[in-house]
Amino acid sequence: MPRPCFLSAASLCCVLSWLLLLLFAQVPWQALAASKDIVCEPITVPMCKGIGYNLTYMPNQFNHDTQEEVGLEVHQFWPLVRIRCSPDMLFFLCSMYTPICLPDYKKPLPPCRSVCERAKRGCSPLMSQYGFEWPERMNCEQLPMLGDTERLCMDQNSSESTTLSPLFQKPTPKGLPRRRPPASQECDRECRCREPLVPIRPEARLLYNRVRIGPLANCALPCHQPYFSQDERAFTTFWIGLWSVLCFISTLTTVATFLIDMERFKYPERPIIFLATCYLFVSLGYIVRLVAGHERVACGAEHQHILYDTTGPALCTLVFLLVYFFGMASSIWWVVLSFTWFLAAGMKWGNEAIASYSQYFHLAAWLVPSVKSIAVLALSSVDGDPVAGICYVGNQNLDNLRGFVLAPLVVYLFTGSLFLLAGFVSLFRIRSVIKQGGTKTDKLEKLMIRIGLFTVLYTVPATIVVACLVYEQHYRPAWERALGCSCAAERQRHGPDYAVFMLKYLMCLVVGITSGVWIWSGKTLESWRKFTAHCHPCRSRKTTGASMYSEASAALTARAGSAGLGAYHKPTPLSHV
Repeated sequence: MPRPCFLSAASLCCVLSWLLLLLFAQVPWQALAASKDIVCEPITVPMCKGIGYNLTYMPNQFNHDTQEEVGLEVHQFWPLVRIRCSPDMLFFLCSMYTPICLPDYKKPLPPCRSVCERAKRGCSPLMSQYGFEWPERMNCEQLPMLGDTERLCMDQNSSESTTLSPLFQKPTPKGLPRRRPPASQECDRECRCREPLVPIRPEARLLYNRVRIGPLANCALPCHQPYFSQDERAFTTFWIGLWSVLCFISTLTTVATFLIDMERFKYPERPIIFLATCYLFVSLGYIVRLVAGHERVACGAEHQHILYDTTGPALCTLVFLLVYFFGMASSIWWVVLSFTWFLAAGMKWGNEAIASYSQYFHLAAWLVPSVKSIAVLALSSVDGDPVAGICYVGNQNLDNLRGFVLAPLVVYLFTGSLFLLAGFVSLFRIRSVIKQGGTKTDKLEKLMIRIGLFTVLYTVPATIVVACLVYEQHYRPAWERALGCSCAAERQRHGPDYAVFMLKYLMCLVVGITSGVWIWSGKTLESWRKFTAHCHPCRSRKTTGASMYSEASAALTARAGSAGLGAYHKPTPLSHV
């Protein structure tokens, strides 16, 4: 260091000497290292012995001339290595302070940026708790990316152990095959809030002592599901976006067809329209998540952890109401649909008699989901979904999942299936009676085929959704425990099945797509032709025939085999079944 200058005549020399030092300090360490031949020497720093390579060179990027200087400084980080805040911390420190030296490769080979980011992500929160910041001299942005052909870098082969054993035959860019050594037999099974889990600090008053992952208190899941890779997360966004857009288009077409020809859809088939309307808003909720992004909807402050026990922010609440309220309402409309089919087929009710109770159908279909949604918001039970990126209920609390989601879906599915089965039994009985009388049953059979097809298109996805939720609530405690109480290799063996989650989201939206099956007919084209002709009077107009159900009703009433069939528009007491 230049000595301070006190003579005014020498002040210019002092300034110039300081400027030269500053300029020297700004020269990249890679350029300095490359300006002279690298001489390899064995690693003598105790902390870095056995790291996976044996040779290093001096001076390093921090201008340490000897390994003794390196040892004095790098051992200051030993507490972080000791507590294993990140499995990459030891490898990262040694690759920075004692960089690898290859006899046949005379260029610096720094650690990759991904190694630095993983080490920082695991240890920086712990350092902040004790008032320390991540050192600026170890800024991850200065390191090359893995796969950069201009600046080669190194990454560790094994990601599950801090006793690393990568084999560095030659620096290899990403994409080329490289033999991996066998994984270490050691596995840290101590339960603690380790990476990728996020510790909840006392400053977070709303969550402190309220969040738990398995046996770990004050520990939260990260914003994204840690069991799934980056490619799987990207595919999840594409997958949900694709089916939500298709569901939106299909249901919008169904609802629009109903609005231009309301007389065509009478009870008992009208609940299909309201069911499609519900799925229209459910798909809209997923589209809002698609536009806003995973982090803005389902993640907490600074996007570090998923949302827990919340009623906000507004975007999260909006997505929750669209997906949960209208999802539950669609299930009740399914029950109403099954019940009206039972009244028509089994109890011989006409469409006017069924329509006279429509206000009660609407009351049940909209009131029950409203009460449940208000209860969820009042209990602050809305939480984020780390896979889909939406806000729902039961993603982090199994009691809420069973009480607000799983149990109602099972009840709705079971009740609707009973009514539908009873209606089908009655339809088959009527078909047999009509056939015995010699009357054609073509229209009735077409009606039964359409009812049966729509039944399969609803009950199968709904059953699969229930099965996926049962799978999730059964295994989730083991997944959460594995995150905090096992090493990386064991976590992957006990992790969730990615395909099950993708199947669940598909089945949640496919019913909205298949709801359009009821309007897939020539009568829909005729309705739109009539509507466009009404908008453009120059085109010819044609009248639209009665609905298939009305035709089937006429076929049934034509058979005057009993007095009950003759008074088809009047409700028959339940005692006459």
